[in-house]
Amino acid sequence: MAALAVPLLLPVLTATQHTSATIPGISAYTVTAGFPTSAFPTYWEAPVETQEPQPALYDPVLNITFPLNLTNPETIPTTDNDPIYYPQPLANISNSSTAALLQAAYTNITGIIESNTTASNCTKCMAALNVGKTVAQYAPESVPDLLVKLCEAFQFSSNATCVDNYAAGSFGAIWTQVLALADVTGLDGRYICNDLSSTFCPAPATSPLNVTGLFPKPKPKNACAPKASGKRVKVLHLSDFHLDPRYSAASEANCSAGLCCRTNVHATGDAVGQVTVPAPLYGSFKCDTPYYLGLAALQAIAPLTGTHGNSSVAWTVYTGDLVSHDSQNQLSRAYTEYAEVSVYDLFKEYIGSPVFPVLGNHDSNPEAIDAPHSLPGPLGQQFSWNYNHVASLWQQNGWINSTTANEARLHYGAYSVLNQYGLRIITLNTDFWYRSNFLNYINTSNPDVSGMLNFLIQELQAAEDAKERVWILGHVLAGWDGSNPLPNPTNLFYQIVDRYSPHVIANIFFGHTHEDQVMIYYANNGTVQTSENALTSGWIGPSVTPLTNLNSGFRMYEVDTGSFEIYEAYTWFSNVSSFPHLNVSKTGPTYQFEYSTREAYNISWPEASPLDAKYWQAVTEAMETDFSLVEKFNTFQGKSSVLTPNCTSAACAKAKICYIRSGSAVLGRQCPQGYGSVQSAFDPPST
Repeated sequence: MAALAVPLLLPVLTATQHTSATIPGISAYTVTAGFPTSAFPTYWEAPVETQEPQPALYDPVLNITFPLNLTNPETIPTTDNDPIYYPQPLANISNSSTAALLQAAYTNITGIIESNTTASNCTKCMAALNVGKTVAQYAPESVPDLLVKLCEAFQFSSNATCVDNYAAGSFGAIWTQVLALADVTGLDGRYICNDLSSTFCPAPATSPLNVTGLFPKPKPKNACAPKASGKRVKVLHLSDFHLDPRYSAASEANCSAGLCCRTNVHATGDAVGQVTVPAPLYGSFKCDTPYYLGLAALQAIAPLTGTHGNSSVAWTVYTGDLVSHDSQNQLSRAYTEYAEVSVYDLFKEYIGSPVFPVLGNHDSNPEAIDAPHSLPGPLGQQFSWNYNHVASLWQQNGWINSTTANEARLHYGAYSVLNQYGLRIITLNTDFWYRSNFLNYINTSNPDVSGMLNFLIQELQAAEDAKERVWILGHVLAGWDGSNPLPNPTNLFYQIVDRYSPHVIANIFFGHTHEDQVMIYYANNGTVQTSENALTSGWIGPSVTPLTNLNSGFRMYEVDTGSFEIYEAYTWFSNVSSFPHLNVSKTGPTYQFEYSTREAYNISWPEASPLDAKYWQAVTEAMETDFSLVEKFNTFQGKSSVLTPNCTSAACAKAKICYIRSGSAVLGRQCPQGYGSVQSAFDPPST
């Protein structure tokens, strides 16, 4: 645990300066035409009206300037040449023995898949995994080619997707580690098979959790949050920037597959190079954030939030994901490092105040993969390159000190820091409960293989002892509809939140979905969902990227400096559907006020009461009798996008209320499914 060493510029406003009838800055801000060339010191290709810039980025940690061909839209790579890690083989076998082993494995797996026995798909899948395990243990470097061959032979995906998914340089070597180290005929195997297809194995039930001895001390009796000080500061919440330096204006914005607004994609029925819907300079619904849009959002923050000069934002939380949604064969360590340098540099220049970032699932390579230190040999350190890099960048930007940077290197990019107002901020690497981190399928019965949640417990206990208030920051949300996280780790997280709320944990923040959402954490596993049991809120921040079918947005909170509760939350957006119609020689896009959380739902809520879990419980209770409030929430979820589907049915309304009340995957999966995301039409299961 370390205190933040930064100059103490402490802007505060009294509780009476802002009433619920006001907004903090101007209502809308239109960005000036052109690109602010001062954003970067030098360029490979300077910005012009018809194309994105290519800054010549210098990495002060690696002491390199990233080459133009890394991000040039005309030279998008198709292979990833980063180091590949395999498990140590149990024995050295000859080439001929390897060939025989591979042939036998292919024959056995084919026989299992094609057999007409009465065995269930789940039994067959785990039997096939067990054959693969032998290959992974004795000939690990041969596993990716075997996986690609099997995928193509049984048409699990297109041939191109089979290569993208299982080639050694994508996820093939990761799956090799999983096969070699997981219990493929037990719980691990059921998780793996369910991940491959829900028709192979059903989702495993949540494992029993024994909390005996989990916490260093029992929860204090009558634990309650401290009183408010009456002084408030402005805190910015940014999420999911997803910078796309390979964005190409006038390329295809409505492509048939992959990330659009790239030179290497096309619309259905067209060839590469043909364009049906030209990509606007500032972005589009199926594309990530071009430099022009990212800079527009950053320029809009100060005038909209009213944080000019000495009234600057007190601090910023950034809930992860810097890198664009490329297919794995187009990604690399260097591309990840480029995004980290570029976006953090922009934050430092345009925000100014301390930024507290977390790593998102896209802030790694391979994407979404992080390895627990407990894996054998070098496998446990295979992602240290990234933790070392971001920790050094955060320290150089003055956001954390050297002690905290060393902590981040050790804890997978996570850290605990006391900020300049006395709030403790604890960040987590939530890849360790993300279902797409395939290394989580090793030892699934242990909800904390990485030790990440033990780190959280120790930090929360120290904060309780010191009478500190805490914000927890992560990326992948712990609950909602339960589609993103794994049940066992998020079940444990829920118990941790219960133990240290409401007296220690003031708020929790996530990103990942790109949507504007919220969750409520209750006492006793949410078995009784009432105001008396509502403990803590989990705020999911809106994304800067429009992907997919969303507007671009961000949020600011007004926070009391005594209780560190939120008393107001303002959200802004830019209408992506207007971007094709901009005359970019005369104007950029407009960011505008969307809503005030305190005012939006028309509930009777005392002005002196925070927007805490009890507030959100009251909102959901109002929603139960007035479904129009759910439709309003649904509109905000997509940041007022014209492509957001309507939520006007009783089924949709009930599902949304259930998601808001679900802070873990366990709870979320008990809700009606099919209404979780607004990025496409709702798809509830047929009855």
